[in-house]
Amino acid sequence: MNVPSNLKYTKEHEWVRVEGDNAFVGITDFAQGELGEIVFVEVETVGETLNQGDVFGSVEAVKTVSDLFLPVGGEILEFNEKLEDAPELVNSDPYGEGWMVKIAIADVAELEGLLSAEEYSALLG
Repeated sequence: MNVPSNLKYTKEHEWVRVEGDNAFVGITDFAQGELGEIVFVEVETVGETLNQGDVFGSVEAVKTVSDLFLPVGGEILEFNEKLEDAPELVNSDPYGEGWMVKIAIADVAELEGLLSAEEYSALLG
């Protein structure tokens, strides 16, 4: 299982990569594996400010649709438009080209409550 050490994680299987005052958010390798072939990513919250834990979009796989939860609160600055034409990037490169949204972090202290790579790996067993 691929769990990069430079990221923070949620128990709902989202990851966050902080870059300055902003962060990139996506779903983990475990999550994409559980979902199976991803066929559509929907994010209609660009420009909105959401709280930690709020739903920022959804991901549709062949078998199911799953909500996406924001690991930290902030303004949704950008949706990864590559996913419109190639949602399978979430399957092939969940931590790179398969990122979902870029946000402006409202409260960096919320990052402290997220899981480290070690804690997330332990959660997965």
